[in-house]
Amino acid sequence: MKLLELYAKMKGDLNQIEQELERSVSDDHALLSESSTHLLKAGGKRIRPVFVLLSGKFGEYKLDVIKQIAVPLELIHMASLVHDDVIDDAETRRGQPTVKAKWDNRIAMYTGDYIHGKALSIATRLPNPIIHQVLSKALVEMCIGEMEQIRDFFNTDQSIRNYLLRIRRKTALLIAISCELGAIAAGAERQVSNALYRFGYNVGMAFQIRDDLLDLYGTEKQIGKPPGSDMRQGNITLPVILALRDERIREPLLGEIASIRSREGRGDARRAIELIRGSKGGDLADAMANRYIAKSLQALEGLPNITAKKNLIDIAHFVGKRNY
Repeated sequence: MKLLELYAKMKGDLNQIEQELERSVSDDHALLSESSTHLLKAGGKRIRPVFVLLSGKFGEYKLDVIKQIAVPLELIHMASLVHDDVIDDAETRRGQPTVKAKWDNRIAMYTGDYIHGKALSIATRLPNPIIHQVLSKALVEMCIGEMEQIRDFFNTDQSIRNYLLRIRRKTALLIAISCELGAIAAGAERQVSNALYRFGYNVGMAFQIRDDLLDLYGTEKQIGKPPGSDMRQGNITLPVILALRDERIREPLLGEIASIRSREGRGDARRAIELIRGSKGGDLADAMANRYIAKSLQALEGLPNITAKKNLIDIAHFVGKRNY
């Protein structure tokens, strides 16, 4: 099944999630409501709510309960994007002006904080303390991941291990707990929620690696922002780390990165992108993403053969090949 077909089959439940997302960020404060719904209206894949809903199928599926997890996890993701755009000084997101571009950094930071607060208040509607513990721990880890990324801006000597630890915290963890908490909220057995966590973690790692590849190999139409944005912001991703191991291009690539840094991220990254595309960095990063996809599929092997399991397998294959 193609991803669009899956979304079509889940349309009714996803529409309810979308409505709940909009209600959750509405407030008597007009500016907060407007800034909070700005990114929401720009759309998105809503992949985290999809993971929550599908994982809930492994237990007692009640949308009124499951959505109390699906909505907060998407809100947390949205809040992180608002904050990221401030750190990255990004002007566009999903082809639309960012909150910081439409208003300013101060409005954007408080908007992100407000969305975070809304997410936590919704999650507390479920009385299960395990859910609250998993969610709060993940938020702490995400913040650590963001700080590590800032620390390693323009660090061309960082290791692959450092990169993997960073994306685990920044991206994979939220996808992993989307799968885990969807199952827990539905009352699934712990071994089931643990397996779904492992599935989500490995899909999340592949998702971020593919995202980093798209930033260097995709087009502006595909990714909604100019290619090479990560590098201009100082974010040295896996394809760049691997390309720097190629002695043929290491020195000129280091020179291009230094030039971009000297112009405070406003430099032209086209030459650096050409060098990276001429190396094996992309192929090696793609192979690593494929290994994570294989691990995600292994995590599902012991689970019941229900439709949701096949849907998760289809999503994993999509993530491994996605080009937008």
